[in-house]
Amino acid sequence: MTSSAAPAAPSASSSPPPLHAHLDFNSPLSPARAARLVERLAASGPSTVLDLGCGWGELLLRLLAAAPGAAGTGVDMNGELLARGRANAAERGLGDRATFVEGAVADFAPGRGDVVLCVGSSHTFGDAAPPAHTEVALRALRERVDVGGRVLFGEGFWQRPPTDGELAAMWPDASADEQTDLATLVGLAGAAGFRPLWIETASLDEWEHFESGYLAGKEEWLAANGGHPDAGSVRAAADAHRAMWLGYRGILGFAYLTLVAC
Repeated sequence: MTSSAAPAAPSASSSPPPLHAHLDFNSPLSPARAARLVERLAASGPSTVLDLGCGWGELLLRLLAAAPGAAGTGVDMNGELLARGRANAAERGLGDRATFVEGAVADFAPGRGDVVLCVGSSHTFGDAAPPAHTEVALRALRERVDVGGRVLFGEGFWQRPPTDGELAAMWPDASADEQTDLATLVGLAGAAGFRPLWIETASLDEWEHFESGYLAGKEEWLAANGGHPDAGSVRAAADAHRAMWLGYRGILGFAYLTLVAC
């Protein structure tokens, strides 16, 4: 968590609205679940941790804090988010153990770890169409760890098959084929060379906190900048995202699979 203080009151600004200021993690992940994941992964005694598609690397930093003998590397394409990760690492005294690399995950060469994190980032391993990209990612992750190494894999799945009407309310061109169910997802991990140590899924409360937190920055900016020339486009983008979220609410799940390489 970058700060426990409440967000500042909105003030008029021409800056674009923040997307992640209200979020600890860029996934539906509560602090309580994150603490359990970190404790479980740290118990394996890692010396090297990779976070592939890390965003600002919050889970990586929490794991490094819990595993004092470990060094970690986060890889992502978004330089702004990586800068936030570097600042957080320095603030917490982890700057000498946390490295953030800007670039494509698939091109990251020195990539093996005792623990590898890949949460919501399976699409970064190539341009295979969903759900094939999940299989590609799992195979690539298996190559990043030795036997006995841990991988935390966070991925979406259908909690139940969506109807055509429900799909129409989601993202553009949403298809029932682009997600698997949870059992199939776990089976894909097994086929890639993993045993599931722990299977858990995001709660509705975690989803609501994540999606509302994602939109809160836009809404606070709109409250202070209703007459701004960009207000109409910001409002439209917020409304479209909210409609998409409410379209998949209770249908799209998110799994956190703690996997052991075999």
